[in-house]
Amino acid sequence: MMYKTVVKRTIDVICALLGLVALSPILLTIALIVKIESNGSVLFKQKRIGKGKTQFEILKFRTMKIDTPRDVPTHLLDNPEKHITRVGKVLRRTSLDELPQLFNILKGDMSFIGPRPALWNQHNLIRERDKHGANEILPGLTGWAQINGRDELSIVQKAKHDGEYARNISFLTDVRILIKTGRLMILAMD
Repeated sequence: MMYKTVVKRTIDVICALLGLVALSPILLTIALIVKIESNGSVLFKQKRIGKGKTQFEILKFRTMKIDTPRDVPTHLLDNPEKHITRVGKVLRRTSLDELPQLFNILKGDMSFIGPRPALWNQHNLIRERDKHGANEILPGLTGWAQINGRDELSIVQKAKHDGEYARNISFLTDVRILIKTGRLMILAMD
């Protein structure tokens, strides 16, 4: 229980701070490339659902053109490819667009490991997560559902994986998820 309540948050804060310092050259380079490639802000903010179904603004590097409809998941857009910038394709494939979420982790809106935060309008996913207790923990940068299928999973499967993680949070589980996430990111770069 101590891991869930104190240790996990302490690790999140320390690792997020270290990550921001160590990755600052990469963060600045990505920000510059995003700004050069297309007009608009470097960061993309979107309403997401956090612990206890509270709303917060998730931060990402902007990967889509500025005229893209907001709050619509990419896979629900008509011809999503036409909305994604060239650098955005690379950032998404490698998950580097997620790096600004280190600030969300520092702020306490997120953890490194947990269910990916649902969009505020993904009512079916939020309802399913309620059934499995997954809305009662901090959402994460990566999680059990992410490494077990990501967007290929149905909402029901995703919520079950998220609930399984919520019931079995431990240091070893978090380490396993981080290692598998790292492997998946490396494979995505090939």
